[in-house]
Amino acid sequence: MSCALSSLAADLLALPPSCGPVRLVAVDGHAGSGKTTFAAALAAALADRAGPAPVVHLDDLATHQQLFDWTGRLQDEVLTPLAQGRPARHRVYDWSARRFDGTRELRPAPVVLVEGVGAGRRAVRPHLALLVWMDLPAAAARARGEARDGPELAGFWRTWSAAEQAHFAADPSRPFADLLADPTSSAVRANTYR
Repeated sequence: MSCALSSLAADLLALPPSCGPVRLVAVDGHAGSGKTTFAAALAAALADRAGPAPVVHLDDLATHQQLFDWTGRLQDEVLTPLAQGRPARHRVYDWSARRFDGTRELRPAPVVLVEGVGAGRRAVRPHLALLVWMDLPAAAARARGEARDGPELAGFWRTWSAAEQAHFAADPSRPFADLLADPTSSAVRANTYR
């Protein structure tokens, strides 16, 4: 995927800023679809061209009780400071301890990535320069995620999958994606269904 990502990085840097001085790019898709891996690879391709490209992981903002009710935290702790050209500082949720434990600072950069389920939701889209959807069906993504996490998290996956399905039914991201990325190959293509 490196050649495709290098080209995508160049394209992103040519976009106008969308959140203050920042080009905010969302990587969305079902849990287990490869969002974190794709965002890390894209951040590396961007770093080769323009220096560090910070990644906001929505798993750091979500909680057990608020799987999708993190929009206020994202707005207050990340989007507002970046839009003002200031460093963002957000709390980081510890999924084992079940509480926020620590903070992370993100400096404004030419491109900042936001990755996680729901990154392309309605409330975030006005701040985005581009939305990438990891184009893997929910069942295949869940199978990958369960294989990654092991049987000890099977109960969590049942709860999560129901919440994810309800979220995307109420606030879908895929129809609004600019690009569709296939996590099983190097293909990144325009979303012709927009």
